[in-house]
Amino acid sequence: MSALGLDKEENSSIINNENELQFHLSGGLVRNSDSTWQRLTEHKSKHGLKTSGKRSFVINYFIEADRHFTVEELYDEIKKIRPKISYSTVYRALRLLTHCGLAYECTFADAVVRYEPAHQAEHHGHLICRRCGKIIEFENDKIERLQKNVARKYGFRVSTHKLELYGLCKKCREANKERRQ
Repeated sequence: MSALGLDKEENSSIINNENELQFHLSGGLVRNSDSTWQRLTEHKSKHGLKTSGKRSFVINYFIEADRHFTVEELYDEIKKIRPKISYSTVYRALRLLTHCGLAYECTFADAVVRYEPAHQAEHHGHLICRRCGKIIEFENDKIERLQKNVARKYGFRVSTHKLELYGLCKKCREANKERRQ
């Protein structure tokens, strides 16, 4: 079993079949489609970039994991599965995804650059734990409507926005309670 819970045959199929970016994860599909791979292929072709099994593995792993990573965090996880993949391969794969619009760079209060897969037509906020660094994504239609109403009230045209809430996650709050007792 791999770190993604896949056996060798499934893992090999992910690595070798670049056209398959819809993976089953916990019974569901990752929110990427054939258009994701098409955009990536077009970008690589336009810029004369080659395709490698190592880069494909990094891209597939990142998209399937569907969470925030620093380059170092992603490299550390991948290194356990594919020890011959270099740090620079991981870095270049994330930069490629960012240039294609398939990943975003996020910099939170700790000033560390993280990458997250781009989810088409989904805006979300982040809850960030100041103690353990856990990042929880959330969506809330009421908050989205409120932001639009505030902008409209002031005649403001919003080009982009982000919502980051900082505090302690449930696990860290509970650990904090235990220390006090």
